[in-house]
Amino acid sequence: MNTIQISNTLQNELIKRKLFDGETYEEVIWDLIEYTKELNDQTKRDIAKACAEIKAGKVHTLPKVKKDMGL
Repeated sequence: MNTIQISNTLQNELIKRKLFDGETYEEVIWDLIEYTKELNDQTKRDIAKACAEIKAGKVHTLPKVKKDMGL
């Protein structure tokens, strides 16, 4: 096990992110890493889907939507 130095601000942020009182900082950090990986993979899929929709012409511009809604 290693010791690392973190600021009080970061420590307070990690405390806020604990799911339960006994959760360690390591568990909090691993959860954040896992969440970030999932988010990145999902974001990549969403971007690819959006690009495909744009190429297929399945888009609605804001001016067109406003016009269609009479705004």
